[in-house]
Amino acid sequence: MGTAFIILLVFAFFILMSSFFTVKQQSSVVIERFGKFHSVRNSGLQLKIPIVDRVAGRVNLKIQQLDVIIETKTKDNVFIKMKVSVQFKVIQEKVYDAFYKLEYPHDQITAYVFDVVRAEVPKLKLDDVFERKDDIAIAVKRELNEAMTTYGYDIINTLVTDIDPDIQVKNAMNRINAADREKTAAEFEAESSRIRIVAKAKAEAESKRLQGQGIADQRREIARGLVESVEVLNNVGINSQEASALIVVTQHYDTLQAIGADANSNLILLPNSPQAGSDMLNNMVASFTASNQVGEMMKKNNKKIVKPKPIEPQSGYEDDIQPEVK
Repeated sequence: MGTAFIILLVFAFFILMSSFFTVKQQSSVVIERFGKFHSVRNSGLQLKIPIVDRVAGRVNLKIQQLDVIIETKTKDNVFIKMKVSVQFKVIQEKVYDAFYKLEYPHDQITAYVFDVVRAEVPKLKLDDVFERKDDIAIAVKRELNEAMTTYGYDIINTLVTDIDPDIQVKNAMNRINAADREKTAAEFEAESSRIRIVAKAKAEAESKRLQGQGIADQRREIARGLVESVEVLNNVGINSQEASALIVVTQHYDTLQAIGADANSNLILLPNSPQAGSDMLNNMVASFTASNQVGEMMKKNNKKIVKPKPIEPQSGYEDDIQPEVK
């Protein structure tokens, strides 16, 4: 009698313990009574009638992700592989539909993704597929929401995470991209060369202009200095021809001094004729005399300066000796 009571007590304890069960957070439990749906229990400690009620299944309410890889063809006859990630979850108020109406939800979602992608991608060229992948994802989400809401599933988001064309197509695209970049680089290099050439030409033109302006200014100043020198010499009683001869002698010695500064310079005097050489020597002697006269007359500061009449140039003066530097 005592043993039977103990057995009965143990059996009652197990029956009592089987009456209680727990449901985890973000999940639901479907309870059936005698094989028929009875209720849906949410998270926490729950109670059921032993033997009469049973746990038919548990439904995950968390957001799940399904990655679908699809091979399809574009409008320009390029085969590509696309990876579409679908994020979905069971609607808590429609646990019954999710548990009883759809046995394999992943297969159902995959079928819809295949159907939408193979309807949308053949309308686009390969380049447009990369540019409009978000439009493809939106189309997939719209189609899935319309279909899966009936079965108690909510499509949170769909993402086209990978587009993988055939390896030969990718190599061709890389070559096209490289050739296009090389073309752009060549255009920039040509433009840079053109800018350098134009800038160099402008700089040379400006240099020539300034150089010519400098030479013109130099010659103008030399002419002005010669005129002033002749006027000064005329004011001290030296006629124009003697003044010119004196200036020539001065330039002659300046030239000799410049040539003597270089040890490798040679001076060759080539007279046009013997008579011209004799006349040049006479003119040089006259120039020395004129320079002496200038010195004497500058000492007489109080003497009135009288400008003499100009003397006609001597014959043969045009054939003066021309210095040549080698």
